[in-house]
Amino acid sequence: MNTQPRSKRGQHLVRADAGFARGGAVARLLARAPAAWFHRQLDRIDSGLAHGALEGHLPDGSVRILGGRGPGPMAVVHVTSWAALVRLALSGSVGWYAAWEKGEWTSPDPVPLFDLFMRNAATLGGAARAKGPWRALLTLGHRLRRNNRSGSRRNIHAHYDLGNDFYAAWLDETLTYSSALFIEPDLTLAEAQLAKIDAVLDRLRLRSGSRLLEIGCGWGSLAARAGDRHDAIVHALTLSEEQARVAGARLTALDPGGRSRVSLTDYRDASGQFDAIASVEMVEAVGRDYWPGYLDQIAALLRPGGRAALQFIAIRDGLFGAYAASRDFIQTFVFPGGCLLSESEFRALAEARGLRWHDAEHFGGDYAETLKIWRERFDAAVAEGRLPPGFDDDFVRLWRYYLQYCEGGFRGGGITVAQVTLVKAA
Repeated sequence: MNTQPRSKRGQHLVRADAGFARGGAVARLLARAPAAWFHRQLDRIDSGLAHGALEGHLPDGSVRILGGRGPGPMAVVHVTSWAALVRLALSGSVGWYAAWEKGEWTSPDPVPLFDLFMRNAATLGGAARAKGPWRALLTLGHRLRRNNRSGSRRNIHAHYDLGNDFYAAWLDETLTYSSALFIEPDLTLAEAQLAKIDAVLDRLRLRSGSRLLEIGCGWGSLAARAGDRHDAIVHALTLSEEQARVAGARLTALDPGGRSRVSLTDYRDASGQFDAIASVEMVEAVGRDYWPGYLDQIAALLRPGGRAALQFIAIRDGLFGAYAASRDFIQTFVFPGGCLLSESEFRALAEARGLRWHDAEHFGGDYAETLKIWRERFDAAVAEGRLPPGFDDDFVRLWRYYLQYCEGGFRGGGITVAQVTLVKAA
């Protein structure tokens, strides 16, 4: 299933911040400052923790409890070098990851820590965000990876073409890489993924022979379900050669006559008229600058009266400005060029193009549970030796950190996932 070289796979993500400041040399220098200087930084963090608490074991041998003034998670962090706090202060979540990678801090469970930081993001203010020249460099790095036509192909390749064998090792059998929907608490991950797909398709009111465009088809689980359950004619788009290979085989098996197809096509190059459009967690890869063009295409490609169903990840509007002004850990190491939605901004753009925003449903808690299960499955694949050859310990640590970071973000409520229907006037 994979055609990539077997040596050192995923290193482009591990080394994705090369050439951009993480505060390394400065961090090592300032780490020699008196401990009292760092305790003042911790005082600022303490004052911003309105919910939950942090038990910090510090390099000077002291233990501090930060926060504790309101209900929330209890996080435990062992800081082995003051350089970790310097990196956090200078380059935010990018520096905090760099500190973790270098062993400057550890935690028995980082998820409550990420939950804590997200839950208190508004009151923490700039305490955990990049500043000064480090912020400027991170922002520049993000701009250099923007999702123009060539950039989109590079960015999609960087993440999704890690290899089908890699994703198959820890995703469920549907090969679905987006939030599941646990409509019942005892669902398996695969059942919850199908529930999510069915919820998207139900929004579209498909009939036999309906023409469906899917923008960002992944490994084809939704496209196959639409053909099998609704007898829809599907045109599925992706920029990932790895995904296209699997999705194409799925559709061919269901529709040997070739009515449905997968193509390596940028959404900007799609043409025709469709009864319905589906797009699941693809718009985050578009980038804020390209939201208007993305919605222009949906409006143009939908027939009058047609319906589009989107599943998207959004960051709370009150946090979006600071988030969009820099580059965080995810944008640096995992999803180059990406940007979470401001739901209000994206909705306004959709409605300005004659797309009525209808029946938005949020289920961020389900994404936290999905990520927890993915991490457990990933760890099991590593422990059992089922991860494909070529992914070294550095990559394994990065990927585990990524899954924990995202789970904490959803548990903290600062980010959410939602489905919405966009209806074009008849």
